[in-house]
Amino acid sequence: MVIMENKEEFIHQGSSFLGRHQNYLSEFVYGGIDGSITTFAVVAGAVGAGLDNSVIIILGFANLFADGFSMSIGAYMSAKSEKQHFEKQKAIEYWEIDNMPETEKQEIREIYIEKGFEEPLLSQVVGVITKDKDRWVDVMMKDELGLIEEDKSPFQTGLFTFISFVVIGLIPLLVFVADYIRIEITHKFLWSSILTGIGFIIIGFLKSKVTNNSIIKGVSETLLLGSLAAVVAYFVGDFLEQIIK
Repeated sequence: MVIMENKEEFIHQGSSFLGRHQNYLSEFVYGGIDGSITTFAVVAGAVGAGLDNSVIIILGFANLFADGFSMSIGAYMSAKSEKQHFEKQKAIEYWEIDNMPETEKQEIREIYIEKGFEEPLLSQVVGVITKDKDRWVDVMMKDELGLIEEDKSPFQTGLFTFISFVVIGLIPLLVFVADYIRIEITHKFLWSSILTGIGFIIIGFLKSKVTNNSIIKGVSETLLLGSLAAVVAYFVGDFLEQIIK
């Protein structure tokens, strides 16, 4: 019994290594994936087109902040819409309980019949649930509509998405920025690729925490997607550069 309790405690500790920000790990991961892949793709395309270092920086930062802001606004609006939809359905359930109590009580019975409850326990469970209006609504929301209230703040959802997009998406540009401020670096695109690969590994590791998949799978998937995007962007840039010339 002690071993099982310790094991459960370990599992919960492992799933909350970011503390109070744990709930926003998925936003951080997917914002970071999008930021790193799209910015690296822009860099690869610009390098493939043979563009000047300053142009690469301008294109990279323009993409970084424009796409990051757009993605964060989308995440904010989506989270806000989900909350509004939940509240609307909850208000409807309260109205139905107030105005059609017998119909709603029958729906509770049907829900628990499907769960395998039989008389006399069935009537006891229905009686306990319908005695408290808030409890009644909670059951209807979860078991009838399949809706669970989201406790994440829409603002923080958008904020974490933006922060991760910019922070992780900045990695492919670091080498070019350093070179621009007179820190001489040879093989800039190679070093940018290496640093971005490290960023992909970090994000892939965090992704495995979100999805509860293996770390190897999370890292390899992120590396593969990022590499494919970069390769496509590089050759498209090179192709267009040849046509324009």
